[in-house]
Amino acid sequence: MNPRNQTRRTLVAAFVVLALIAVACGDDDAATTTTAATTTTAATTTTAAATTTTAGITAAPFEATFGYLAPQTGGLSGIVDALVKPVEMAAEEIAAAGDTMTLLIVDDGTDPAIATTAVEGLLNQDVSGIFGPAATGVSLSVIDRISGAGVPMCSPSNTGSIFTTYDDDGYYFRTAPPDNLQGQVHADLITEDGATKVVVAHRSDEYGRGLAQAIAEALEANGVEVALFLEFNKDGDGGFDAEAAQIAAIPGVDAISFIPFGEGAAFLQSLIEAGLGPDEVALYTADGFVDNVKPEDVDPDDPAVFAGIRGTYPSLAPPSGEPGFPGRFAEYAPGTPTIFSAHAYDCAIVFALATVAAGSTDPAEIALYVNDVTRDGTQCSRYAECRELLLAGEDIDYDGASGVLDFVGAGEPGAGTYDLFTYAPDGTYTVDGQVDISG
Repeated sequence: MNPRNQTRRTLVAAFVVLALIAVACGDDDAATTTTAATTTTAATTTTAAATTTTAGITAAPFEATFGYLAPQTGGLSGIVDALVKPVEMAAEEIAAAGDTMTLLIVDDGTDPAIATTAVEGLLNQDVSGIFGPAATGVSLSVIDRISGAGVPMCSPSNTGSIFTTYDDDGYYFRTAPPDNLQGQVHADLITEDGATKVVVAHRSDEYGRGLAQAIAEALEANGVEVALFLEFNKDGDGGFDAEAAQIAAIPGVDAISFIPFGEGAAFLQSLIEAGLGPDEVALYTADGFVDNVKPEDVDPDDPAVFAGIRGTYPSLAPPSGEPGFPGRFAEYAPGTPTIFSAHAYDCAIVFALATVAAGSTDPAEIALYVNDVTRDGTQCSRYAECRELLLAGEDIDYDGASGVLDFVGAGEPGAGTYDLFTYAPDGTYTVDGQVDISG
């Protein structure tokens, strides 16, 4: 694992504190205003702090505070429970094993300005690590401040390829696989469906640009013509009729891949009005659309408006994932969407295990062990099991709810599992298959 294991300090045990801090709010991802911070803190419950001994190692409970930059408002607010509830569940499981993970949950607004204010509030409270933000663009706006403070961060849903080579001094981690992997899977789906002339359109941010570029490059490598690579305004100012008309003017287009967030509803409306709906042209999309757009957003009277749209997203339940997670989460948070939920859970578990391995709640020490606990050791998949192995002096290889992590040097999975989906006439989608891919 790490030479520091030879001097591992006293380790671990306790319960959970959940604290909600509303640092700021905003109505969409273009907002730049913030409100005064308000804080609500739950009552603290902690188990006895008596030391225990495991395999000759003296262990004391760790008590660590972690921040969470969550999209409580803005463009990704529709999936906030899918991202936050799994971390709260993980904290309870960590508590049951004997450790205290206090959560300070703040709003990132799906907006750089709001997130920047929220980060300052978390850093002022001396957190041992930060989960989130959800959006690639928002993470880019705060990564330098967080890494510059020597605090590790773990996003469950950043997929932008830019982070693979970003100079973060070893403090940025993510459990979601990078978009260069999804781009290949997405392009292969389009190719296998028989498309020959494709338009790739994307929202004007790093998520849209990075995934769309990966799709376009993979399509061309597959021998498929990319007739137009089109960037559209992520804020939807003025609508998308001009973009739809530009696409419609290209003869012979037989497929369109579009990568939006919530503005995907208006973009699809414009495509349909231009004669480019899914009954006319093969349409493909990805997780940003699935997370944020519902049939009623496009046509309140016709759920079949999505029928036939296909696409890809990081798998909700990969075959390599810890098999008990879906059932536990369904019981813990009934009816909660599960997009990136397994990845959010894994961020919390990995950071807690790194805290155990470091024998310290110091953020810089924790960061040194994050990659190590996901690879090159005894395989384990539940916190209590992995913790006992660490206390026994073993290196571990945590394989989590989101699958085999095996973090590479960039602090991200070296492989990913993706679901292929198709929307049905009733407005729901079904998973047609899963694809494993390595970088």
